[in-house]
Amino acid sequence: RHPLATFFHLFFRVSAIVTYLFCDWFSNSFVACFVTILLLLSFDFWSVKNVTGRLLVGLRWWNQIDEDGKSHWVFEAKRVPAVAASTEAEARIFWLGLIICPVIWTTFFFSTLFSLKLKWLALVIAGISLQTANLYGYIHCKLGGQKTISRVTSRLFGTADVPKSERISEDGTEKHGKTGTR
Repeated sequence: RHPLATFFHLFFRVSAIVTYLFCDWFSNSFVACFVTILLLLSFDFWSVKNVTGRLLVGLRWWNQIDEDGKSHWVFEAKRVPAVAASTEAEARIFWLGLIICPVIWTTFFFSTLFSLKLKWLALVIAGISLQTANLYGYIHCKLGGQKTISRVTSRLFGTADVPKSERISEDGTEKHGKTGTR
């Protein structure tokens, strides 16, 4: 069990949202509010990516640059079940926080845009970007990266575990599923 990791998984996220909503009540300085919220979003991004994802669900992701200067994304999941590393409740809190917060920041985007408070737009876009980057990375980790994503989508469309050469019949039409039905 990791109560401290669970706390900080939600603390920075909720603090950034609450500060965004009520910052005008506590400070008249746009710059102070902007910097405070951006710091909270950055702390959240770092803590989720480097600590809480590993402890609560056994997942991690990162980007590495090879000697040629090419960027490679690495998505990793522990081989042991995530429940062994944490409780089911902690895993649910992790995923709910990871999914709900980008939705909230997207709502802020539209409310900021329609209320014409354009000075907040850069901050809201930063919030969406950081929250969505973590969500994207952890979804890839959960699904096992590109190979598993293609397997999941192929299962969705009925072509699971069938090599591409077996999915195409002699007349060039694609077969669906293992049985070869059209």
